[in-house]
Amino acid sequence: MLRMAIADPSAFILTNTRLQAVPHTPEIQLWLADEITPIWRMTEEELGELGLPPPFWAFAWSGGQGLARWVLDTPAEVAGRSVLDFATGSGLVGIAAMKAGAARVLCADIDPFSGAAVALNARANGVEVAFTDMDLLDADPPPVDVICAGDVCYEKPMTDRVLQWLGRARRQGTRVLIGDPHRTYFPKSGLDLLAEYQVPTTRELEDFAIKRSSVWAMP
Repeated sequence: MLRMAIADPSAFILTNTRLQAVPHTPEIQLWLADEITPIWRMTEEELGELGLPPPFWAFAWSGGQGLARWVLDTPAEVAGRSVLDFATGSGLVGIAAMKAGAARVLCADIDPFSGAAVALNARANGVEVAFTDMDLLDADPPPVDVICAGDVCYEKPMTDRVLQWLGRARRQGTRVLIGDPHRTYFPKSGLDLLAEYQVPTTRELEDFAIKRSSVWAMP
């Protein structure tokens, strides 16, 4: 797990991204990069390490956009409740939950830039969220009312681990909401479909300019 000290992650983000409306949730603005390769290389240079995962915090991925849209349009799901935005990245879904009336939101991500990105993005949208960089998969799911998980099915080992953990949370009584653009490792059954969207994205990130993205609940 990457745990490196960064001199000023907020300055890095402000220098290398710009504040812009999220395509599928234009009522939310985030500090985002326009191209993936330059910000990826600069991230590796800043951390002094090659072969790092993509800077998920720097983009509004299609699964998260779909989940954020659904939360904003269905505020009763989170209003007055405690919410965990798991693998938050930019904090998009957590910010959407606060805008929809959540009592409190905890954003969680192990990326060393995510905490600064979430803080900047929350401030830009006039909301407050908490953040943790702990790997929550190493412990029991926290006692929250709702867990939101967007774009967590990129790789099979991680997908299996995350879904098992989310399943434990569901058995504890937590409402589990998942947003995903039908990636290869996303389960084809066992979930309740809540909504489906055509999410604008770019070929920088995805294989289509418009990506089909769906929101599911664990039954």
